Amino acid sequence: MKVARFSVENAIHYGIVDGDELVVLSGDPMFAGFDTTGERVPLAKATLLAPVIPRSKVVCVGKNYHDHAAEMGGEAPTEPLLFLKPNTSVIGPGDTIVRPKQSQFTSFEGELAVVIGAIAKNVAPERADEVIFGYTIANDITARDLQKLDGQWARAKGFDTFCPLGPVIETEFDVDGGRIETRLNGKVVQSAPLSDMVHSVADIVAHASAAFTLLPGDVILTGTPAGVGPFVAGDQIEVEVPGIGVLRSSARDA
Repeated sequence: MKVARFSVENAIHYGIVDGDELVVLSGDPMFAGFDTTGERVPLAKATLLAPVIPRSKVVCVGKNYHDHAAEMGGEAPTEPLLFLKPNTSVIGPGDTIVRPKQSQFTSFEGELAVVIGAIAKNVAPERADEVIFGYTIANDITARDLQKLDGQWARAKGFDTFCPLGPVIETEFDVDGGRIETRLNGKVVQSAPLSDMVHSVADIVAHASAAFTLLPGDVILTGTPAGVGPFVAGDQIEVEVPGIGVLRSSARDA
């Protein structure tokens, strides 16, 4: 099922997408379950928000597609290459990415995102599904010039608005049969089957949870395929994963 976080008349709700309506839930389903209020809201009257605000962190994986590792220089890491984005970088579908004054080269990176639904520590790969609530779409925005200047990735990946998420969480997504596509102003710039990942979702969850405890609401970005590139103010970026939806963002300068 598709779970949305949305606002109507300045009130935030959770709901299940049912055609062109949202079935309103009594609370955050990650903690309160899927009890409904009996109310339905037309999708056209709702504003979709980031489907989750990570409680503590966004865990990201670098160079997790062979072709992307090659375009960035070098081979794919033998183990998942982990880094973090702050939860303050998260924005929702339709929100605007702000290009900071410190950077002249901001880049898009369309990615599948995993939403953690239970406390997870030292999770075996074969049990990863037990701690996954569902899947959504992410855009791992990067200030590429600052990434090279700093020699590490915290600032380049961590600016406010640098982690668009959405539009919904799909709780029953088939990763092995999925695809991801990124479009810049309508032109396809990234396209790959999710099976091209170097390290699987299960292996990423196991590797990350061996390093630090994952909390309900934490998000894992699973890496981006080849084709990353720059965008400027006024550009429109769409990341699509069939079965989940399309994450749309616009860009402006600070």
